[in-house]
Amino acid sequence: MATEPIIGIDLGTTNSEVAIIRAGKPCVLDDDGEMILPSVVGLTDDGKLLVGRAAQNQMLLAPQRTIRSVKRRMGEDVKLSLGEQSFSPQEVSAMILRTLKVRAEAHLGCPVCKAVITVPAYFNDAQRQATREAGELAGLEVVRVIHEPTAASLVYESQQAAHQKILVYDLGGGTFDVSIVSIENGVVEVLASHGDTHLGGDDFDALLADHVAEEFQAANGVDLREDVRAHAYLLRAVEAAKRRLSVEPYTRIEEAFLTERDGVPLHLSVELDRPTYEDMIRPLIEKTMNSVQTALSDARLLASQIDRIVLAGGATRTPLVREMLRERTGCDPHSEVDPDLCVAMGAAVQAAMLAGDDVGPVLVDVTPHTFGISCLGELEGFPYPRCFSPIIAKNTALPAVRTEVYYTHFDNQDRALINVFQGDDPDAMKNTHIGQFAIEGLSEAPCGNPILCRLELDLSGMLKVTAREKKTGLEKHIVIDNAMSRFESDEMAAAGDRLKVLFGDNGTDESPDEVAAGPEAPRTDPLRIKAESIMQRAREALGEVPSEDREEVVNLIERIHDAMNEEEADTLQSAIEELEEILFYLEEV
Repeated sequence: MATEPIIGIDLGTTNSEVAIIRAGKPCVLDDDGEMILPSVVGLTDDGKLLVGRAAQNQMLLAPQRTIRSVKRRMGEDVKLSLGEQSFSPQEVSAMILRTLKVRAEAHLGCPVCKAVITVPAYFNDAQRQATREAGELAGLEVVRVIHEPTAASLVYESQQAAHQKILVYDLGGGTFDVSIVSIENGVVEVLASHGDTHLGGDDFDALLADHVAEEFQAANGVDLREDVRAHAYLLRAVEAAKRRLSVEPYTRIEEAFLTERDGVPLHLSVELDRPTYEDMIRPLIEKTMNSVQTALSDARLLASQIDRIVLAGGATRTPLVREMLRERTGCDPHSEVDPDLCVAMGAAVQAAMLAGDDVGPVLVDVTPHTFGISCLGELEGFPYPRCFSPIIAKNTALPAVRTEVYYTHFDNQDRALINVFQGDDPDAMKNTHIGQFAIEGLSEAPCGNPILCRLELDLSGMLKVTAREKKTGLEKHIVIDNAMSRFESDEMAAAGDRLKVLFGDNGTDESPDEVAAGPEAPRTDPLRIKAESIMQRAREALGEVPSEDREEVVNLIERIHDAMNEEEADTLQSAIEELEEILFYLEEV
């Protein structure tokens, strides 16, 4: 083990895991025998934080105080409700990451501060940055963000002597990725990647739930989807049925006292068969096969040239997945390593490599997206000022450096605006805008003055964009590592404080499944939780507060913050009451 350990984390939509290299082999770490941590977060009615199995169990009784599948919201500028409190996707993911960090520290017997975290290959810049922010909030330096199918391929590499081309098919709870990987003499090179960040086992569950709910409604006149509690039970039941249908031709979903009509209890009892289920999900599996074909085309390979298919992600246990892959490629899929665990194990392999351990494979990854700038050009036969000019093409090996030349449009042009985009559409406005800057003070010159635009993309997806006037060497650049970040520095600090309140100063000593400080810990007493909640409400409402009241609201927020730091309970209680009174008045108005 390296002096400073680096852990590997699979931050999944449905489940998450943490792994390390032990005795030269990747090992997924457990807590009381459980290697898989459900990616579910909840708050009890008295403010205690639940992460994992305990939160998953609470979902049935209190879905309004529970969050699942947060990975699908990464990169979005949203707040997710946990009872009366709300959190960003980064904060919720940080709760999961912090729990995995605690688990690793318990196994290693030392602090853990660094991690490799996996993301879907088709995550965009905003989603990757949100993952990094979640790691930072959890107290982790994210030394590398690695693609999930790439991680899976590292586990299967196992010192292959012969040259092999592997197709990694990764279908998880919420995302799908496919990568074409070349392995030769210990070098793992990703040739192409494709995927869908909103397609996975959760979608299978939703289709099954709709099917069962419609049958129940036809028989009983009650729509289970309109009852939050009943729908939570239904989702749990169909997820279990989905798993059974992977190994059995028939299954029955039964839930007693699921809901009621006119005071009469109603029970659910529905039989499902595998062909019916497969007919439901076939269009979704077909979408993944289209991505497989796109990845093969991008890698300039035929299906017959693939030596091995590797499966990752729990949803690959569905027999239809294997059947369709076999039909399309003529190759039998491999799943010798548990599909739920292989991504975390691959992250551990990458982590060990970064820590300086000799674990064999050398990774050559690619960018799944094209990066470039907008410029004046011609689109569909007409002049257009926002044409997309690719500079680094998707599936380029990382790290990558590319430079293109552009020209000023009119005489004596003294300024050029550089707008950076991610995507593949010839219309830049249909791609994702990730940053911009201006190079100013250009020399007096006729139109056609050359401006060199250089893009540098590193292994972690950080993009440096430089514009330089060829004639004078005048240069301006930006680094896009958080161009689409939803957190400013003060927001990050506030989020960190909120998580400290939930975990307590000694959060690393708590159980991973139920994290809450004892009554003697001041950071998690009810008054502090109430203070955090009221300050959040006030900040969110500040834009609507009349100017004559705004200064008073800001002063009260500062008083509450100071009283929390000084642990002055009386002052804190008084300031909370004053702020509550003002907010109540404003909300009534």
